Amino acid sequence: MKKKQHGVAIVEFALILPFLLLLTFITTEFGRAIWEYNTLTKSVRDAARYLSTRTPSSAVEMANARNLLVYGNLAGTGNPLALGLSLANVTASADHPDCCTWQFAGTNPVINTVTVRISGYTFNSMFTSVLGLPFGQVRFSDITATMRCYL
Repeated sequence: MKKKQHGVAIVEFALILPFLLLLTFITTEFGRAIWEYNTLTKSVRDAARYLSTRTPSSAVEMANARNLLVYGNLAGTGNPLALGLSLANVTASADHPDCCTWQFAGTNPVINTVTVRISGYTFNSMFTSVLGLPFGQVRFSDITATMRCYL
């Protein structure tokens, strides 16, 4: 009876291995995408927190906020926080006049808020395809944070 079953386990493993590899790659890439989204979200919050204590629409402060968004520091040195992130993702676009906007609303007291935005960021998968299935690129929607200003 054992002679008939000899080698069956290796054949079954060979049949299931591609599906296990696909599941592993999908899980890895999904985890990387979530990690990059979380990194971008944190950088947007940091820039909004920074601008909430600064003079509205100051060119120097806007440049510092852009550097903080992309590089994680005010000087704009080092590598971007996420692969493919650049200053182009935090500059003006057609539907948003700037990456950072101040809003003044209310009467007595006036509530000032600042909104910071990253737009057009694309997550690039490490694998273009796995077992013939395309992974490609995922374009994130705009990532924004709004905080109250304390001036």
